[in-house]
Amino acid sequence: MTLLTYLRRKLGLTGTKLGCAEGGCGACTVMLSRYQTHTQQLLHYAVNACLAPLCSLHLVAVTTVEGIGSVARKLHPVQERIARSHGSQCGFCTPGIVMSMYALLRNNATPKMADVEEAFHGNLCRCTGYRPILEGYKTFTTLMFRIFNVNCVFVSVQESPSLFNAADFAPFDPTQEIIFPPELMGSASLRFHGDRATWLQPASLDEFLRLKWKHPDARVVVGNTEVGQSVAHKRTNAHIHTHTQTHTHTHVCFTIFVGTRVVFGAACTLSHMGAVLRQEVETRPPHQTQVFLAVLEQLRWFAGLQIRNVAVSLPLLTSTQFVSAFKQSPRREDDISTVTAAMSVTFAPGTAVVEDLRLSYGGMAAVTALAGKTAARLLGRRWGEELLQDACSSLAEEMTLDPSAPGGMVTYRRTLTLSLFYKFYLTVLHKLREQGRGQDDVVGRPMMHLSALKQATGEAVYCDDVPLYENELYLALVTSSKAHAHILSIDSSVAEAMPGVACCVFAEDIPGSNVCLCLSDQSGASLSSTVTCVGHIIGAVVADTQLAAQRAAKAVRIQYEELPHIITIQEAIAAQSFYQPIRTIESGDLEAGFKQADHILEGEMHIGGQEHFYLETNVTLAVPKGEDGEMELFVSTQSASKTQLLVAKVLGVPANRVVVRVKRMGGGFGGKETRTTVLSTVVAVAANKLKRPVRCMLDRDEDMLVTGGRHPFYGKYKVGFLNSGKVVALDVSYYSNAGNSMDLSLSIVERALFHMENSYSVANVRGRGFVCRTNLPSNTAFRGFGGPQGMMVTESWMTDVAQSLGRPAEEVRRLNLYVEGESTPYNQILDQLTLDRCWDQCLQRSGYQQRRAAADLYNRQNRWTKRGLAIVPTKFGISFTAAGALVHIYTDGSVLLTHGGTEMGQGLHTKMVQVASRVLGIPCSKIHISETSTNTVPNTSPTAASASSDLNGAAVVNACQTLLQRLAPYKTLNPKGSWEDWVKAAYFDRVNLSANGFYNFDTNSGRAFNYFTYGVACSEVEIDCLTGAHKNLSTTIVMDVGHSLNPAIDIGQVEGAFMQGLGLFTLEELHYSPRGVLLTRGPGSYKIPAFGDIPTQLTVSLLRDAPNDKAIFASKAVGEPPLFLAASVFYAIKDAISAARVESGVSGPFRLDSPASAERIRTACCDRFTKLVQ
Repeated sequence: MTLLTYLRRKLGLTGTKLGCAEGGCGACTVMLSRYQTHTQQLLHYAVNACLAPLCSLHLVAVTTVEGIGSVARKLHPVQERIARSHGSQCGFCTPGIVMSMYALLRNNATPKMADVEEAFHGNLCRCTGYRPILEGYKTFTTLMFRIFNVNCVFVSVQESPSLFNAADFAPFDPTQEIIFPPELMGSASLRFHGDRATWLQPASLDEFLRLKWKHPDARVVVGNTEVGQSVAHKRTNAHIHTHTQTHTHTHVCFTIFVGTRVVFGAACTLSHMGAVLRQEVETRPPHQTQVFLAVLEQLRWFAGLQIRNVAVSLPLLTSTQFVSAFKQSPRREDDISTVTAAMSVTFAPGTAVVEDLRLSYGGMAAVTALAGKTAARLLGRRWGEELLQDACSSLAEEMTLDPSAPGGMVTYRRTLTLSLFYKFYLTVLHKLREQGRGQDDVVGRPMMHLSALKQATGEAVYCDDVPLYENELYLALVTSSKAHAHILSIDSSVAEAMPGVACCVFAEDIPGSNVCLCLSDQSGASLSSTVTCVGHIIGAVVADTQLAAQRAAKAVRIQYEELPHIITIQEAIAAQSFYQPIRTIESGDLEAGFKQADHILEGEMHIGGQEHFYLETNVTLAVPKGEDGEMELFVSTQSASKTQLLVAKVLGVPANRVVVRVKRMGGGFGGKETRTTVLSTVVAVAANKLKRPVRCMLDRDEDMLVTGGRHPFYGKYKVGFLNSGKVVALDVSYYSNAGNSMDLSLSIVERALFHMENSYSVANVRGRGFVCRTNLPSNTAFRGFGGPQGMMVTESWMTDVAQSLGRPAEEVRRLNLYVEGESTPYNQILDQLTLDRCWDQCLQRSGYQQRRAAADLYNRQNRWTKRGLAIVPTKFGISFTAAGALVHIYTDGSVLLTHGGTEMGQGLHTKMVQVASRVLGIPCSKIHISETSTNTVPNTSPTAASASSDLNGAAVVNACQTLLQRLAPYKTLNPKGSWEDWVKAAYFDRVNLSANGFYNFDTNSGRAFNYFTYGVACSEVEIDCLTGAHKNLSTTIVMDVGHSLNPAIDIGQVEGAFMQGLGLFTLEELHYSPRGVLLTRGPGSYKIPAFGDIPTQLTVSLLRDAPNDKAIFASKAVGEPPLFLAASVFYAIKDAISAARVESGVSGPFRLDSPASAERIRTACCDRFTKLVQ
């Protein structure tokens, strides 16, 4: 028995998670403490509980995440900091990361940052992108992260402060940790005898040698990383294990106030003024110190220390007054400005109506010029678009300059008067919105994920954490070992006779419809008697423990008659093995476009598949209720309603007898949208047959074998373009590897076609999509849903165009970008387009031109390492369906909110609480979301396609507005009453305090998408031409997410999606044998990005002033769109390879398939060494 099994099943300590069962993900990390008798010192070290044999822990203290702190008692600083720095999304990996950091701190209370990074070498996270975890834990280091949050910029109208404040963290006191139990200070020999093995633990080297001499075939176990994996996955067993306590490794981880004014004397320096103002800003209410902040901002850029002397009188402001100051000069640090401006507006209390307005400009006359006429015209007006238009017209008339005015630049200076007022207008508009929201309105603020603290302490409950039922059984799958075959016979007699086995389950046990073809008949006579992939579910074994069920499942004997199989896209094309229909999108005149072109090129590209690698594998617990065919299921799924319907079909009961409950998921990414039902239906059939609760959580290798992943794609293209680089014709064909069923493959290839031009305007285009039928497990939805594959091919031909012309790729891309009002190939007019703004800001923020010059110089000076850059845009379409919500208000004023979306780490529940808080006008602390369940909100859409905040948010608003209308009379009668007063009054009047909400989007004719989310990324890499290794040096991302509902969550989504894309395009590879066997089935052979793969410099900015009028509170979807921006890393690698090829005398377009693995990079560099082995 492993330590993990003991903790979870025997002690009920479920904070330690099962992620892979092979020590590769770190989700099960705990800290072991052992007294070293030879040094008389304590050693603390982090280990994987999934590999640690329980019998190896004699005289060892085990500390789990529950043992260091809890929400109910007191959080440990390690737990608090990862949560408050937004480092926990789905949270499944969080306890392991917490324990890795905790173990480091127990050995080194003030680690260096290198120690922290090293401590996490064994931990994986699929959600966050790692950056916020490191940000939070940098606060423990000796550097204390002096430049806080420098790598993550949230941009609103003004630069926002950090997403979290380290000063709010509880201090870390290493003297207050748990003491080591004195009774464990010693050493002793140990001998365990079990049914299948003997465990010998010597206390000395001499004893170890004697035991090894006596038992020469005994396996020697230290960390159990090899033997443990062999037992867990190969089901092998050594009869005698000898464990040595001799651990040789160490863990190196981780002035004067007058009334309401401040008066500074003439001899007071501006440096001193700055110090005083900064202190006042820290101690006074924010609304009083706006003018201080404005002055401080100008002081940053005002001349040098020698000049900063002046007499100043500064007022304290009221809460209805807003002040800003602006300066434009040839160089910001210069004290001689072109135009300056100071503006102040005061509003009537509680309104946006202008009560007083003062506009002053420097540089428009010999002295400061006041725009008095404009200000007078705007009095009594509401601050809005009409006021802005009138103000600009009036300023254009009032602020004139003689053509011969000193300093020149007359037109520029007059334009600045309007531009600076517009800046002031936007600033005030933003502050009005903030002020109008009230202190309790958290929409648009970086609120922590609601479950983050529970996730950091291990108290968050996932599906497999549900306590064991008294008579519960465990299920293990029996799967096909052949890619395509008839089942001739199934012999389960040996399995059924094994200890602990309750029964075997096959197709004849299904009382309803075998709708999923989820089981095979023992006789091989049912429809599913033909298996169509390795991993095809044939049956299941149910036993009293997981180990007993898995051993018995291996004992089921199956005879096959093998049939021809198709594995790859190329084999499918050769056999014309396609699902119908073949999709086509065509626009313009393709033939005329190619005739117009100055150049025509053709190319092709293959994009590999990707494993979802959610940290929590698929899991289902089915509980029969004992009457009327009712069954309750706890499932880790994105599609509660779909699971309900399919389980009802296989059980032969109406859907109203089945309840599916989803508390939270440890990640999903699309992999739990449809494929979870292949497990849920089997578990439900077994529970129905035995009338007992049945549970199954797949091991990582099983999950990867059975569930499928992202579709591999093959793209062929022919592109016509002008000498300028303008693309005028495109003919592209996409082939996707769907696997052994359609699943969602047709919709996925359709989205690839909808994104075949990415962000570029092409007048004449044809795209065709082919869905290949193969003998692989059915591929399915994955973040991006075909969009990334479609756009990846686009950027391939765009790069080819640039290379064939010898022009910079960024110039060719910019030339072809869409502009406002242009039409897509599917005839959708683009409005509210922000591509150009994202592009220009990304160029500026990344310092692209300077980086390009530096990279070119580096490449000239270095032969065997090369640097490359790429800037890549994305345009991702967002579609809507429908959603529901249910809101209860209880008599104590608390609110229970339920909606149709599921929480998988994306912060959906957090955002929905924020939305409800704003609409109801109550603090988030009064609102609670318990779970998603089919008996509260029925007929829900899957939580997918990035639109869940849009859809469920609108449904929540609808329900809350209904309740507000019902409470309105009581608020009117008692305007000074509290929320609780109004609720009680309504209750006593027998008013219904429960409301349903519903939202349905009726698609406009001709619009494939409701709106688009835009973004641009610039990346720089360095490749080693001799090995193919690469470093991610920097990435700058500018993302348009509208008005963010929660910038901390949205930035986390951008970073997480980017890192997942980084894996897709540069690292992650699925390898199949020619017979269709998946060879990469766990973190040992399938590599997702780790902490060390983050770009050295990662900057994320959210585009400011880009409201979206088509979604909730002007926000935009954010889950999927950023993923493709990782293609900037791929094309930066390709740019670096191009530089290497030039050194070898090779230039022009070349093929580079995805992912850009070290092997592909090395081969593509094309030098004298590669030629020798060709």
